[in-house]
Amino acid sequence: MNIIDIIEKKKNNLELSKEEIEFFVSNYTNGEVTDYQAAALIMAICINGMTQDEILDLTIAMANSGDVLDLKDISNHIVDKHSTGGVGDKITLIVMPIIASLGIPVAKMSGRGLGITGGTVDKLESIPGYNINLSIDEFKQNIKEIGISLMGQTLNLAPADKKIYALRDTIGCTNSIPLIASSIMSKKIASGADSIVLDVTCGKGAFMKNKEDAKKLSKMMSLIGKWADRETVCVLTNMDEPLGYSVGNTLEVIEAIDALKGNMAEDVKDVVQNLCVQMMNLSGKYPNILENKGKILEVIENGKAFEKFKELVSKQGGDVSYIEDPNKFEKAPIITPVLSEFEGYIEELDAEKVGKAGVELGIGRIHKEDSIDSRVGLIFNKKIGDEVKKGDILAYVHATSPEKAEKCIEQIKEAYKIGTKKISKKNIIEII
Repeated sequence: MNIIDIIEKKKNNLELSKEEIEFFVSNYTNGEVTDYQAAALIMAICINGMTQDEILDLTIAMANSGDVLDLKDISNHIVDKHSTGGVGDKITLIVMPIIASLGIPVAKMSGRGLGITGGTVDKLESIPGYNINLSIDEFKQNIKEIGISLMGQTLNLAPADKKIYALRDTIGCTNSIPLIASSIMSKKIASGADSIVLDVTCGKGAFMKNKEDAKKLSKMMSLIGKWADRETVCVLTNMDEPLGYSVGNTLEVIEAIDALKGNMAEDVKDVVQNLCVQMMNLSGKYPNILENKGKILEVIENGKAFEKFKELVSKQGGDVSYIEDPNKFEKAPIITPVLSEFEGYIEELDAEKVGKAGVELGIGRIHKEDSIDSRVGLIFNKKIGDEVKKGDILAYVHATSPEKAEKCIEQIKEAYKIGTKKISKKNIIEII
């Protein structure tokens, strides 16, 4: 068996055996298979797809490529949450402290940004001192002591996925249902959660551009969850426009802080509440779904959710003074407005165009080895359904140079569509 034959087989749209998939995963993890060989196979998978058996075999092979955590000594029921990614998606930073403050232990291994979508790890690293590189013992101890830990995929957990994930970002293979499903579920299986709530984003700023594909992905991940004995619920959410009012790592952390203090954008609130309700229900502690939204609001209003976020940051080495006073975060040297050239109502704010503009600003990565700039990003004053007059500020661009700012301004103007009719927003699409 060799990698060339496996590439040829998938290139010809033939089904790979369990042994061939395990060979690829094992040898790519240990370095015997090169990046360019892996890229060829991943591209063939992206073009030709995979059967259900192939997807299950790839998921399990990636989950078993490193350690598989057993968290039963911490709690008999750990709940996890994961998003398929989007533009302005800071939901994890809000949802996980809320759930932990309700006495439900949460353990999450997060990824970096992929394509135009932001990554939770990149946001956490924008907090000075925050340590995403925990040992297994540290990870488990944090959950025992404060009920929450958010770390990067830096332990020996699904290391094959970590390599494939980074490679996909740079070869145009971010929107493949088999690769997304196996990536997400391999991490979830390896990180030890008993129940999983998946935020499956759908729209222009997501990998799944339409509801049909989002449902296909949801059903595949639910099937993998059932096979692996992980209760899995998928919540389809809208990603046609950026989520919330900010895009960019530091800016999204600041928005998350505001949200945990009760100042939450309506679209963010809708997603947060629906995800939290499902996580509470799966935990077994809060079976009354109708009452759960009230309990969520309660821990925000009494400050317990915000205090839990501070506890998390402190426990993982972060400087809590930045959380207490977000004005301490370093700002981009250039902050300039995007002015409307028309009047009417915002009919569209294209999340994909916003995401691409953000990558060029330095929010995301074009090459695998690229570093990002936590300071840069966008703040939106006007979103879908809002009235706007000529000269109104649509958004603010946070950039590192006048040239980048000017280019981004033009890109953001192109992302907006202004018409004469007020249209309604759409948020939660469906729960599967």
